[in-house]
Amino acid sequence: MRKILKFAAPVLVIAAGVGSVMVLASAKEAPEKKVEEARLVSLYVDEVRSERVTVSVRTQGEVRAKTNIGLVPQVTGRVVSVADAFNEGGHFQPGETLLQIDDADYKLAVTSAEAQVAQAAVRVEQELADARIKRKQWEEWVVDGEPTPLALNQPQVAEAQASLRAAEANLETAKLNLARTQIKVPFQGRVTERTVGLGEFVSVGTRLGQVFATDTVEVRLPLTDAQLAELALPIGFAPTEATAPQVTLSAIVGGQRHTWVGRIKRVNASVDNQTRLVYAVAEVEDPYGAAADDGMPLAVGLFVNAEIQGVLPHDAMVMPRTALRKQDQVYVINDENKLEIRTVDVISTSADQVIVLSGVADGEKVVTAPVRSAYNGMPAQPIVRSASQQNTPASR
Repeated sequence: MRKILKFAAPVLVIAAGVGSVMVLASAKEAPEKKVEEARLVSLYVDEVRSERVTVSVRTQGEVRAKTNIGLVPQVTGRVVSVADAFNEGGHFQPGETLLQIDDADYKLAVTSAEAQVAQAAVRVEQELADARIKRKQWEEWVVDGEPTPLALNQPQVAEAQASLRAAEANLETAKLNLARTQIKVPFQGRVTERTVGLGEFVSVGTRLGQVFATDTVEVRLPLTDAQLAELALPIGFAPTEATAPQVTLSAIVGGQRHTWVGRIKRVNASVDNQTRLVYAVAEVEDPYGAAADDGMPLAVGLFVNAEIQGVLPHDAMVMPRTALRKQDQVYVINDENKLEIRTVDVISTSADQVIVLSGVADGEKVVTAPVRSAYNGMPAQPIVRSASQQNTPASR
């Protein structure tokens, strides 16, 4: 018995201790759980504005002359005179003689042709006189019957008149060749290049130089399908003066930015096989005169940026460009300070703003600051930028 008690006593003591601890633990109140509130993220926002806008698109192109021709002579001869204006970069007026070909032979040809006309005219008069005499003789000597044309000298008169017309045609040809010894163009323009010099012998078709008209220049502007949709321009569009979209062209020349204003005159009726783009053609009237910007002409060969103004107004929502995420998403902070990810219908974007037709409402706050791991319902605190901060574009 003593041995049993000696071994059982420690076990009983340990069991009693464990039981006491369990009783005390069950009697203790459970600690109160605290639920931490989600932390608000402060984000810069801007308000969406409802506006009636006409969208514009930006593209680029090279200025080229609407009328650009190569000069070739229609007669043969030696160059005896070259105008000062007929040099690269030279300016000439309509009808001004740029180059003179030796005309001595052509003046002689005119004189000879005039003599032939005079001879043919005399022969016509002679044949007409003979015809009158034969008519009178027939009437006096013959009582019955009708005279034949030959009896009245009619074939001879017709032949003489035809010879006169041929001589007159030869005279006109001689005069025309004489006039062609003076190389002229019917427009005001500039010289691109000259390929002949004084004393050089030229023949028909010899290249004399290249000139272009300065009354109108044009710019071929590539447009994507989306840009055509923004401008509401169909392929093959040929506007009237009232419906032609305005185009603002700009370029840096001489270290300064210059702008010129033109209009879209046509849209090509086909898609370019190489680029898969459609080209619209803008024209600027009098680019070296009235349309020049502070004396700077819209020179042929200049590469320019173009902004084409749309003609159809839209009721749309306008917001900063930094509000657009990906291609068609924006982050909106609602009245409950919760972030919403919205999909918008974008119709135009620029470096400063984006214009959408749907997806946001007037006065809603769109996030213009970077957001990491954004999700719908994320708590957010909107912060409106100050005027100075709004002038500084935010990164996206």
